[in-house]
Amino acid sequence: MGKGTLYIVSAPSGAGKSSLISAMLETNPTYAMKVSVSHTTRGMRPGEQDGVHYHFVQKESFEELIEQGAFLEYAEVFGNYYGTSRLWIEENLDKGIDIFLDIDWQGAQQIRKQMPKAQSIFILPPSDDELERRLNARGQDSDAVIAKRMAEAKSEISHYTEYDYVIVNDDFDNALIDFKAIIRAERLKQDKQAAKYKVMLDALLAD
Repeated sequence: MGKGTLYIVSAPSGAGKSSLISAMLETNPTYAMKVSVSHTTRGMRPGEQDGVHYHFVQKESFEELIEQGAFLEYAEVFGNYYGTSRLWIEENLDKGIDIFLDIDWQGAQQIRKQMPKAQSIFILPPSDDELERRLNARGQDSDAVIAKRMAEAKSEISHYTEYDYVIVNDDFDNALIDFKAIIRAERLKQDKQAAKYKVMLDALLAD
């Protein structure tokens, strides 16, 4: 059995990154896939479940994990820590499971240094106007928050050149086809096929 692939997926808020990852998991059962569940010290919100949305831990526990080198990457945002478990990622990759890591460009830079074989995908909106329309359509944020997200989008998008693949999410179905094509191409690479079909290849090459 070959190792799974770690996919770093980044995008400005509202570009459709989370929706594409969810659709990939729901419509592509051929491959073993999971989304990385981050650790955080922030409080649990209504409807959230520990171990599903986040691993909720106390600040002291998180800082102990930092000292132990337990995170591939971590950051402090508005007084709360967020981090990606090294052990969980490595254990699942060793089982041949592909992992999607929904993360910003700064976290992506940290991950690449420690996991150079990770593949990275950047999701772009087709325009500023469409991005703003999508943020408004969610009905979750005030005008001030949306303005802040739009300003942050410029900074986020400027890092697209650091990624292996770029998908423009103009039409969702087409963007999902592109997303699936990346995953399929990675699965068809020689080393993964050699591990998957070792018995067959040994038989084909036998005297």
